[in-house]
Amino acid sequence: MMMDLDLKDRRVLVTAGTKGIGAAVVALFRQNGANVITTARSRPDAMPEQMFVAADVATVDGCAAVVDAVNDRLGGVDIIVHVLGGSSAPAGGFAALGEDEWHNELYLNLFPAVRLDRALLPGMLARGTGVIIHVTSIQRHLPLPESTTAYAAAKAALSTYSKSLSKEVTPQGVRVLRVSPGWVETEASVALAERLAAGAGTDYAGGKEIIMKSLGGIPLGRPSKPVEVANLIAFLASPRAATITGTEYVIDGGTIPTA
Repeated sequence: MMMDLDLKDRRVLVTAGTKGIGAAVVALFRQNGANVITTARSRPDAMPEQMFVAADVATVDGCAAVVDAVNDRLGGVDIIVHVLGGSSAPAGGFAALGEDEWHNELYLNLFPAVRLDRALLPGMLARGTGVIIHVTSIQRHLPLPESTTAYAAAKAALSTYSKSLSKEVTPQGVRVLRVSPGWVETEASVALAERLAAGAGTDYAGGKEIIMKSLGGIPLGRPSKPVEVANLIAFLASPRAATITGTEYVIDGGTIPTA
């Protein structure tokens, strides 16, 4: 039996909704009858123009364009899902991370959520209802010093910001939560596994094993699928989770070795 998540006609903003987790979130909310606007730097041909904003939300102007579109087209927002994140920092440990690398990780993984929340949250508070979900990462618990120090630090900052925000606005009717994925089999992670496989002279399955070993193993034996993360997000955003707020839900196949 399919659970009715009671998301019909909810006004939803999803950042980074053209690929991976974001695309799965957009598709699932729309399947449940929500009105969804999503954003990325460029619009895929299959994406309806009315429900998309081409913007770089790592910038102040990009966030402002998204806020204007949400207010003009939806008249406000009931649910915000901040999926945007990633890293372009080079490998090489702390010494490879200069000012630009640190700034880039914070501008991508922290500031867009802060800016969009700051602009859209007042409308939620005025109505006394709303949900904000920040997608963090298990890297804040398990940073890889060779390559993810700055990314992990930015996601840790996002998690702390989210927790503080939840304590402030939950008494006024707005729930704030975090979803913390481990390795998810997105387009980007598939490409990474294929590159590692080619370098090691193995196949895609072998490339996946290399990644899993780098994480210390995944007890489940595989990465999560984007739709599995989207399922969790949709439930948490729905009225079915009406008393859940301020918490972080890890979805990593058991990667983190402690509770």
